[in-house]
Amino acid sequence: GILGINILAAIADYIKKMEVLDRRDDEIRDSGNMDSIKSHYVTDSVSEERRSRELKDGDHPLRYKFSIWYTRRTPGVRNQSYEDNIKKMVEFSTVEGFWACYCHLARSSLLPSPTDLHFFKDGIRPLWEDGANCNGGKWIIRFSKVVSARFWEDLLLALVGDQLDDADNICGAVLSVRFNEDIISVWNRNASDHQAVMGLRDSIKRHLKLPHAYVMEYKPHDASLRDNSSYRNTWLRG
Repeated sequence: GILGINILAAIADYIKKMEVLDRRDDEIRDSGNMDSIKSHYVTDSVSEERRSRELKDGDHPLRYKFSIWYTRRTPGVRNQSYEDNIKKMVEFSTVEGFWACYCHLARSSLLPSPTDLHFFKDGIRPLWEDGANCNGGKWIIRFSKVVSARFWEDLLLALVGDQLDDADNICGAVLSVRFNEDIISVWNRNASDHQAVMGLRDSIKRHLKLPHAYVMEYKPHDASLRDNSSYRNTWLRG
C-alpha cells in the first residue's frame, strides 16, 4: 500500500543520510586537521550523541512495532528449555530505529550454529504456543550460506516496510543458522486459511524474487508441537 511505499522511501532516504554523515566524518579524519577533528569529536560518546540528534528529527513511524529476539542453544546438550534460551534484545517502531538495530546485528555468516534470530511484531513471542501463533504455521525456505544474508535482508525490508500481502496475518520472521545451511521462515496466524497461506507464499516469492529452483515448505505449529520439530515433516510444498 501507500504507507508501505512511503516507509521504503524513508528507509532509502535514511540510508542516504547515513552515507552523507559517514562521508563527512571520513573527510574530517582524512584531512588530518586536529583542530577540525577535535571540534567534531571531543569523545566518541559526544560524536554518537551528535549523530543521534542529527538523525532523530523527523523519524518515520512503522505501521507495526517490532521486537528482535535471539536464541542460542548449546550443541550436544539435551533437554534445553527453548523458552529459557530465547532472549529479547531490542524493539523498534520507526524506520530509523530499525536501521540502527539492524546495522548493529552480526551478519548470518558470523553467527555460530545453531542460532536463531527472530523479528516479530511487538507483543508476539516467537513460540509455537503464543496466542498469536498457536493456530498458525510458517513458510520455510532453505538457503546456502552464500546467499542467505541477502534474502534475509530483503525479507526484513519487506516486513517492516509493510510490503507483504495480508500483513495483519503475519506474526514475524526467523533466521535459523545451521551447520550446512541457513533457514528462513515466515510465521502467520491462521494455518487453516488455505487461501491466505498460499497468498503469503506468493507474496514472499514475489518480493524476494525467489528463483524457481527454490522450494517453499509449510508446516502448522500444532504439527511442530506434536513432533517437536521446526523444519522436519512439512505438510505442504509450493
